[in-house]
Amino acid sequence: MRANTETVEELEALYRARYRHFLRVARLITRNEERAHDAVQEGFAASFRARRTHRGEGPLEAWVWRAVVNAAKKQKRHNPGIALGAMPASSAEDSGADDERVRAWIASLPEQQRLAVFLRYYADLDYRAIATILDVAVGTVSATLNAAHQRLRSEMQEVPR
Repeated sequence: MRANTETVEELEALYRARYRHFLRVARLITRNEERAHDAVQEGFAASFRARRTHRGEGPLEAWVWRAVVNAAKKQKRHNPGIALGAMPASSAEDSGADDERVRAWIASLPEQQRLAVFLRYYADLDYRAIATILDVAVGTVSATLNAAHQRLRSEMQEVPR
């Protein structure tokens, strides 16, 4: 186990360096800017409180991601009033790159596939980190992303040009 001050410093550095990534994924899960901020804050606060339980068996960032994703899912469960297809643009800077139709397709994916897509392409995490966050095997992440890709390809082919 690492020294407590080292973990605190790592958490603070992670918060400063990756807050926007955490917020982006939380926004996609909660579909609400304010709840996304709350989820990131709640996830980091939970990680800080439980920092002594992190055994260093996996990356600290993946451990924090799990807390943030769980907090975002909790926020969404407690505030279910947003329609499934109403997935917001990731941010003003992304709105040109994130086609509205693609966001709708991603929003229509089953939750596990949607989370894997968010973590892979919006948070830029590798399969191992995603497996840790979602508490599944690395092969399951691969299969889940493959299923999401297949479904999205199928959806895209059905769109009239």
